Amino acid sequence: MASRELHLELLLGKCVFDSTGNRVGRIEEVRAQQQGDDWVIVEYLVGIPAIVERLSAWNLGAGLLHLMGARNLHKGYRIPWEQLDLLDPEHPRLICTIDALKEISQQLERDAN
Repeated sequence: MASRELHLELLLGKCVFDSTGNRVGRIEEVRAQQQGDDWVIVEYLVGIPAIVERLSAWNLGAGLLHLMGARNLHKGYRIPWEQLDLLDPEHPRLICTIDALKEISQQLERDAN
């Protein structure tokens, strides 16, 4: 199996669309796991909650973003690596619909309880 390398800094901020053309959000965070000497992408996080999760301050961050006028704070998604088509890194696309993704806020609420 051939491996493919991609500079993550080129992906951050790119807008992702689903397989039907609906906007999902911008890539804000990437999660990886170490496998031997390599790091392998596990998932991509998109949307405003991804920024807040990166800062590890969901309650505080969400409140501040809301005060600054941000809306749809709960519209962030976890994209498993195998669901994101990166053949054209300038235009990343899901190979599924938004409905197939887990929302970031659902996971954060479970983690808080």
